Amino acid sequence: MHIAEGFLPPAHAVAWGVASAPFVVHGARSLIRDVREHPGSTLLLGASGAFTFVLSALKLPSVTGSCSHPTGTGLGAILFRPPVMAVLGTITLLFQALLLAHGGLTTLGANVFSMAVVGPWAGYGVYRLLRRYGVPLMGAVFCGAFVADLSTYCVTSVQLALAFPDPGSGFLGALGKFGSIFAVTQIPLAVSEGLLTVLVMRLLVQSSKGELTRLGVLVTSAAGGKRAESAEAVAR
Repeated sequence: MHIAEGFLPPAHAVAWGVASAPFVVHGARSLIRDVREHPGSTLLLGASGAFTFVLSALKLPSVTGSCSHPTGTGLGAILFRPPVMAVLGTITLLFQALLLAHGGLTTLGANVFSMAVVGPWAGYGVYRLLRRYGVPLMGAVFCGAFVADLSTYCVTSVQLALAFPDPGSGFLGALGKFGSIFAVTQIPLAVSEGLLTVLVMRLLVQSSKGELTRLGVLVTSAAGGKRAESAEAVAR
């Protein structure tokens, strides 16, 4: 991920585009509604998009026709929910395809599905599950960002294996090969992204506590009803 321009067979490229489209349309509606209802959140929204753009523009060569890099989608998914991240991720991938030759237009649907759809939903799901069971905020943020990154590459491995099955062992053999090659670079990158996302969240807790409380990232005190979790508590 990103899968390079023209690397997928046309039928696969179209199919992944069709699969991604409903998530992007739904996300666009959610984004427009959120901006209209809470215009003050646009600065944090833009910062989340920039975080995704910068991290996902850093790339290391990996599987032929693809590369490894952080995704940066976990932060935006935690702050604004996965539907909004589908739009931010699609915009990021489109600009990278046009300006950086990173990915491509024919493979945009496949790249959107892995990085802007599955990654945010998987990361957000893990984050919410851990918070529900009392895991401290920063621990849940790390796990959410880690899973968002790693799940993106699991889907990319599936996409490449479907397009290029192994002549002898078929889809499963190709999946094992693609996945094992990605793992060499992607697991350390996922850990690094998790740690960086925690660092950014710590800064946001200090500078944007009110906005994080409105977004539901920080919870109000049961005793006072108005006071958000302290920076010391959420950083545990």
